[in-house]
Amino acid sequence: MTVRKSGRLSSDLLAGLNPQQRRAVKTTEGPLLILAGAGSGKTKTLTHRIAYILATGLAEPSEILAVTFTNKAAGEMRARVAQLTGHNPDNRAYMPFLGTFHAVCVRILRQDAESIGFSRSFVIWDEADRLAAVKQVSKEHKIDEKKFPARLLASMISGAKNEMVTPAEFAQVSEGPLGQAAAKAFQSYEMLLKSSNSLDFDDLIGKTVELLSHYPSVRASWQAQFKYVMIDEYQDTNSAQYKLVKLLTGSHKNIAVVGDDWQSIYSWRGADFRNILNFEKDYPSAVVIKLEQNYRSTKRILEAAHGVIKHNQNRSKKKLWTAAGSGLPVQVVQVLSEREEAEAIAQHIQNQPAQRYRDFAVLYRTNAQSRAIEDVFIRRGLPYKIVGGVRFYDRKEIKDVIAYARFIFQPDDSLSFERIANTPSRGLGAKSLVVFNNWKRQSNLGHLEALTRVDEIAGLTLRARAGLSQLADILSSFRAQMEELTPHQFIEGLIRRLDYLRWLEDGTPQGEARIENVRELLSVADEFENLGLSGFLEEVSLLTEADDRRTGGDSVVLMTLHSSKGLEFPTVFITGLEETLLPHSRALYDQAEMEEERRLMYVGMTRARRELYLTYATGRSLYGGRSHNIPSRFLADIEGSKTYTTSQADLLVSDNEPHYVPELSQGDFIKHRLFGRGTVVNLDGELATVTFDNQGTKVINIAFAPLEKL
Repeated sequence: MTVRKSGRLSSDLLAGLNPQQRRAVKTTEGPLLILAGAGSGKTKTLTHRIAYILATGLAEPSEILAVTFTNKAAGEMRARVAQLTGHNPDNRAYMPFLGTFHAVCVRILRQDAESIGFSRSFVIWDEADRLAAVKQVSKEHKIDEKKFPARLLASMISGAKNEMVTPAEFAQVSEGPLGQAAAKAFQSYEMLLKSSNSLDFDDLIGKTVELLSHYPSVRASWQAQFKYVMIDEYQDTNSAQYKLVKLLTGSHKNIAVVGDDWQSIYSWRGADFRNILNFEKDYPSAVVIKLEQNYRSTKRILEAAHGVIKHNQNRSKKKLWTAAGSGLPVQVVQVLSEREEAEAIAQHIQNQPAQRYRDFAVLYRTNAQSRAIEDVFIRRGLPYKIVGGVRFYDRKEIKDVIAYARFIFQPDDSLSFERIANTPSRGLGAKSLVVFNNWKRQSNLGHLEALTRVDEIAGLTLRARAGLSQLADILSSFRAQMEELTPHQFIEGLIRRLDYLRWLEDGTPQGEARIENVRELLSVADEFENLGLSGFLEEVSLLTEADDRRTGGDSVVLMTLHSSKGLEFPTVFITGLEETLLPHSRALYDQAEMEEERRLMYVGMTRARRELYLTYATGRSLYGGRSHNIPSRFLADIEGSKTYTTSQADLLVSDNEPHYVPELSQGDFIKHRLFGRGTVVNLDGELATVTFDNQGTKVINIAFAPLEKL
């Protein structure tokens, strides 16, 4: 076959790849499954494959559909492909169909949404919008918020949409008070979305599947558009995404999926790792290539991680290896409590002055575990950053400004109107808004026209009329300019017109932080100068939690195991290795859940490049109670690791040393090697509460503590 070459020569694109990566890049025709182990260079392989297809003239940039799971990953991939092919890496228009599932679906719907009854200018609701809407419809149906929280109903609606279940179908299978409440909320929620010409995150995929399924000509057009389809993180696809991929793959079946079933950890949000395991059944002629050389971790870390994952029955067969050497042993550290766990971690970090703080990551199963770690880090003055806290785009002040921009762009967006109507305050109370909204509906008017006719509305106070008229002037003024202004000019002018920064200024550090956040939004707007207001709003709406994982500055990173996926650090601490915590209690009697917990542990362990510490406590205070759980079964899976025990944060005692355990009673005097003389005030099994003469009261484990009875 004769091919046209552009940019860098195709042979250059194969340099620096190992044999398996090179084979994956050059396998361009037909279905391809790339099983890429942790740290095996899958992103490099995928970007080089895209660049190779472009460089050899097999397709143009617009003819390649490449999907990944975060906007950040998509941006980095686009820039890398551009560099490899000799294009401008800052050009966001390059590779127009390289993005997340949601971003790709938005592009498709912006062209063809009218086929399924939506305007092309639809607004995208995020999770906060969905929650607000569900709360609204719950009130309309008088659904008891305490019995059936809006967050639970919203989650049930999302789950139904991910499985492509309609409100009518959901109502047929829903049972009991909760199911009936969810069915009512679902029906009204969909009507509210429709009347607002809005789609939520789940709709972006669901409505695209509906479009492609029901309109063969539209489907054929998009299949002809994409000569090559590539899906990253295929193990994380859900039912709707799986159907979407099948619908977009044409008769050529040039589909390549990349992923690792060992790292599938999102079943709770609909991901089905069986999609990647069943790929060969879906495409019997598929070529399978395994990327097993790990470029991240040492041999001992990989062996320990393999010791955990090998106990899963439902998994692909592969074994990671590295040329990086054996490295340091994996450290298993026992502590007495969550506070000593935090002290041990902090002490180790502070004993490594040559390393940057951002070289350390502390991972945990649940967010609640961060409390003790934060307390100790604050007391010791250790800088840290919690990943997965309140995201930038979830902060109230940011959502306020975005809501103004969204409503100006799409005046049918009722949720945005409710948010901005009295923000900043303009004398509009809840009663006035009810009067306005009722009159608007009865008059069959849109928001903007209704705002220009407030003098006709009976029951409004003079102050409320003035406030609504003021809002009308602001909205109409900026709506007239929205096509002419850059996103930065638009947002800056809006903030100034609203005098929003003065409204935020309250003399507190929190107020100053809110002002800084709004100013940071202007920096964000600068990045979308060439996309206009609609492009800016679209990009911001598509940002997810996974995109907001910047650690910022030189700080220790604290995050859940789920949030750590895709990242790597020189030193990693995984905390809480106790039964009921890791693995989680709900997995103890469910084999499928237990296998997901093992995959989660595997993900955490393979984040470490040089050092890996696994900690567990003999006693832990969590969720308002104190528990004494046995060590995690995952620790028993690890072979060849060097195990330590500790009774105090800065004192490590090898478990191989003989240790005398004294028999103690309440009131006995003891001498501790580190804390000195003390009195036993309480005993609970192997845990003794001791008041020391100079160190205060401490809880110690007498099975390991270096002490003698006086």
